[in-house]
Amino acid sequence: MGFEIEMTTRIWILLAFALTLFCLPAAGQTVEDSSRRTIGYISTSGTVEDKSRRTIGYFRDSGVVEDSSRRTIGHIREDGTVEDSSRRTIGYIRSSGEVEDGSRRTLGYIRNDGTVEDGSRRTKGFAKGIKREWAAAFFFFFFRPAD
Repeated sequence: MGFEIEMTTRIWILLAFALTLFCLPAAGQTVEDSSRRTIGYISTSGTVEDKSRRTIGYFRDSGVVEDSSRRTIGHIREDGTVEDSSRRTIGYIRSSGEVEDGSRRTLGYIRNDGTVEDGSRRTKGFAKGIKREWAAAFFFFFFRPAD
């Protein structure tokens, strides 16, 4: 009898723990400026928040970029071309991490470790664990933090 009660208690504890994990909000990866101050968050599902955790936009898996009202403000194509809401090319995100404007001038770089650099290779910020395309779009095109 004691074993059954003990086993039932363990099952309830495990169930409660699993439910707690399932119900936790998806924590976003922190986006930081060059001084390591938090300037925003980007969740694995693409929700973009400012440093106060207010939603300011969305990156969709389809490549659509939306503002907080879910209006399309741009697109990131599979080949790394960045377009505005009218589908005009405004930049490029290269597989090497180089970020260019629409005239192919280098704006900066997203390194493999998430370090974001400007065109002169000075550290602009950090986006560790965030998709390269989203980090580039955040820093250089759609949600530009103040320098």
